[in-house]
Amino acid sequence: MKKILKERKDVDQNITWDLTAIYATDEKFESAVSEMKELALKIEEDYKGKLNTANKINECLDKLKKLYQLKYLTSSYVELSLSVDYTNNENQDKYSKMINIIADIESRLSFIESEIIQVDDEVLEIAISASKENSNYLKNKKREKGYALHPEVERVLAALSGTLEGPYKVYEQAKHADMDFKSFSVGNNEYPLGYALFENEYEYETDAKIRRAAFKAFSDKLREYQYTTAAAYQLQVQKEKTLATLRGFDSVIDSLLFPQKVDRDLYNRQIDLIMEKLSHHMRKYAKLLKKIHKLDKMTFADLKIAVDPEYDPNVTIEESKKYIEDALAILGDDYLEMVKAAYDERWIDFAQNKGKSTGGFCASPYGSHSFILLSWSEKMAEVFTLAHELGHAGHFKLCNENQNVFDTDVSGYFVEAPSTMNELLMANYLLNSSEDKRFRRWVLSSMIGHTYYHNFVTHLLEAAYQREVYKIIDVGGSIQASTLSKIKKEILEKFWGEDVELIDGAELTWMRQPHYYMGLYSYTYSAGLTIATEVSKRILEEGNKAIEEWREVLTAGATKTPVELAKMAGVDITTDKPLIDTIEYIGNIIDEIVKLTEEIEG
Repeated sequence: MKKILKERKDVDQNITWDLTAIYATDEKFESAVSEMKELALKIEEDYKGKLNTANKINECLDKLKKLYQLKYLTSSYVELSLSVDYTNNENQDKYSKMINIIADIESRLSFIESEIIQVDDEVLEIAISASKENSNYLKNKKREKGYALHPEVERVLAALSGTLEGPYKVYEQAKHADMDFKSFSVGNNEYPLGYALFENEYEYETDAKIRRAAFKAFSDKLREYQYTTAAAYQLQVQKEKTLATLRGFDSVIDSLLFPQKVDRDLYNRQIDLIMEKLSHHMRKYAKLLKKIHKLDKMTFADLKIAVDPEYDPNVTIEESKKYIEDALAILGDDYLEMVKAAYDERWIDFAQNKGKSTGGFCASPYGSHSFILLSWSEKMAEVFTLAHELGHAGHFKLCNENQNVFDTDVSGYFVEAPSTMNELLMANYLLNSSEDKRFRRWVLSSMIGHTYYHNFVTHLLEAAYQREVYKIIDVGGSIQASTLSKIKKEILEKFWGEDVELIDGAELTWMRQPHYYMGLYSYTYSAGLTIATEVSKRILEEGNKAIEEWREVLTAGATKTPVELAKMAGVDITTDKPLIDTIEYIGNIIDEIVKLTEEIEG
């Protein structure tokens, strides 16, 4: 019997995160908000209409850095509070007010970017030379010159920033607050259902009847919200298309790749090569699962089951510490101290409760430590997920310590490399801890079933679907629920072929991910893991030299492009080789799992 989800107020506080690390009291939070508002007014008063010299520009930016830090801390405080309970009206109210305050500040201060973009290049170059701290910010403004709108238009867009986030807010509310999952029955037993319960437990359930019944019940509930979700998504992509056109981009895709500082070739390669070359390896893996579990057929609902579920240990939060600490100690004493602090100082929200955001994420507000959201299910998969999120925490700890607040907005193309790297370090640690064949098969299948499936299959198939949506939007088309389901099903069919039956509900997976409201994010998981795979192989071969170079990459923040960051780590992502090597590596792991299965089963 699966456990029933508690209300947030009823969960054990010891397994929740402690947001007093940002602000000890609501009064301190309110004081910080007041300070931020006053600082914004002061900057507007002192510098509006006066940013025409290098000295004035840098003087203004030095004050803006302080405001940015306040903005990140105050925004994170309300966003993190809301993420653990979308049914809490007080949190909703605080979040909505914060959105309005930030929108007003951004509108007031939009003149800064507009005036900097309008000054002569000669003045900009002097400003860049005069301040190392502000130089990257100014170089980015210079790069954006060709796509800037009239200052008044920029001011209006900034004022509407909260409203423009409306599609995502509607999606999150429908998903976390409105969807009321009823229990489902199998035989004489009732089973409770919820978003987190389904994604963290039922998808991995070993009993095929329960697993498939859960998938059907979950899909039936999603289907009830397909039109609302499609409407929210249509608004999102139409907004992106309108903004892209206003700024002079030929395509939504080009406009969304622009801030990532990568070109269309890197984006398309990541999708096309994986769709073409990885699918036959994953079909082989699907066939193996069918054979091992003696399934009548391999359906979409069966793809996440474990190769050896009886060997998959239950892991308590306390037990996870040893796995995490031992695996990540290789990254240095300071990194290990961070990991220990994450447990001891309650950086991590482990609780499962109603209204909580699904999946996992790591928020790293400048001026504070990171905060990690999970829904702990005592599965080894959660240990890999926690290692992943601690990869983000470790990255931004080093980044925030070595860069100012302007230089911590790392390109989305690279940002998943440090996180997926930690999953590979976890796998390498486990592989070295035992020579037992069954143990080795379990670790290798965890790598495929979690690390590579999540990043090279789930998110990659999202990216392929998302690209088709933007093709429609770019030519003036629109998307409806039926169109989205059709696109998703066609992508799944292309990847899985006849080896996996796409039962009813498979086509609705477009409804499950928030990534579509975050620009071109989905494809970056496989991009990051490609870099991480190559670097993890270097670490196995070269040891400390590769580790030190990797740590140096983590300190660079946004001062380097993704191509430059990868190059620092010894990987050339301007060629096909790293991706082809990674796909071959995945294929070799699957071949070894098949071979070990034959040996184990005699």
